[in-house]
Amino acid sequence: MNFLLFSEEELSADGRTLYLSAGDRRAEHLTSVLKPKPQDSLKVGQINGNMGSARIIDITHEGYQLQVDLVSPPPPGLDLTLILALPRPKMMRRVIENIAALGVKHLILLNAYKVEKSYWQTPWLTEDTLRHHCLLGLEQAGDTILPRIELKKLFKPFVEDELPGIIGNRSAWVAHPGSERGIPDTPASMVLTIGPEGGFTPYEIGKLEEAGCQSFNLGTRILRVETVVPALLGRLYL
Repeated sequence: MNFLLFSEEELSADGRTLYLSAGDRRAEHLTSVLKPKPQDSLKVGQINGNMGSARIIDITHEGYQLQVDLVSPPPPGLDLTLILALPRPKMMRRVIENIAALGVKHLILLNAYKVEKSYWQTPWLTEDTLRHHCLLGLEQAGDTILPRIELKKLFKPFVEDELPGIIGNRSAWVAHPGSERGIPDTPASMVLTIGPEGGFTPYEIGKLEEAGCQSFNLGTRILRVETVVPALLGRLYL
């Protein structure tokens, strides 16, 4: 944890004091990893708000008391809507944390032919679990703005009825192993779709192209989603 996040509700009435009880995940990290002393300063941020520093006022066996000073806005997010075929459950943690850390602010998890139905039953998709792993990604990167995550279980209605409106006048692309086009230059505003391992089916690619997406490939290697997401976003934006 490079950055301590808290909600507005955790602050005192004057908005200056934060208390972390001993059983809190963040307090346990302070105790076991950072091992701060009174008057030490930490990098902090308010979830969906500003960021700054917090000075440790007091440390007891019951927890930490910190004085918070929020002075700057969070870093800008990517002007990107990322549409991702639902990954295997065991990949979800890494994928969500990477997406949050890299600055994606709008994520759509989409069904596809190669997505097993059982994936949609995983506890990794609960609101609390998605939020938790988004927070871990933000803590890693030093950001405060949570991504907005939508779940779309029906491919055809989403692509036909919703996707054209999401694209609008933006540049829209779909990563597909069968495409002859290489990775595009980064546009000012983008809709990027990434399929399951092995790519979308020809029917799905056709529907995405009808909606306004252009296909491109990442080379000859077939990569896991957890590898493709940071590699592609790094290539486009970093």
